[in-house]
Amino acid sequence: MVSAGDFRNGITVEIDGNIYQIIEFQHVKPGKGAAFVRTKLKNIISGGVVERTFRPTEKFENAHIDRVDMQYLYSDGDLYYFMDVNTYDQIALNQDQIGDALKFVKENEMVKICSYKGNVFSVEPPLFVELEVTDTEPGFKGDTATGATKPATVETGATVNVPLFVDQGDKIKIDTRTGEYLSRV
Repeated sequence: MVSAGDFRNGITVEIDGNIYQIIEFQHVKPGKGAAFVRTKLKNIISGGVVERTFRPTEKFENAHIDRVDMQYLYSDGDLYYFMDVNTYDQIALNQDQIGDALKFVKENEMVKICSYKGNVFSVEPPLFVELEVTDTEPGFKGDTATGATKPATVETGATVNVPLFVDQGDKIKIDTRTGEYLSRV
């Protein structure tokens, strides 16, 4: 149990049957009236952000999120298969549980599977991936004042905006959180 007076950034708590991560908190002691804690909470499962206030004495249950490293094996229609490399246990997740998480992930790469009380709610890809450009138009020098970009398709099928000098067959580094091109490899 954690009281609202002990809130810190990053703590996960269960409030009204939902799991929230504390993004921001502020202890407020007005000149008149009782103190309170103003918070900004992110719903871990749906991703929505809510602002709520609590009395400092209110208590909430700690929510322990399990993050397990698993290897992405393959997809079979709308099911995606993952394997725990330590125990060789395999799980299958559907498209709703995965979302866009595997947009930049190739088969046999490691990802983190996040679950709460055995229920998987998200897949976290590695922060940076190196992928080969499979299709892009040639870049032409021209009237560009600053860094011009062009669309390029990578080997997973995702489209990324890359600088004009990137050609088909180049390996590039991508930030999976934003989907942005970082550098050539």
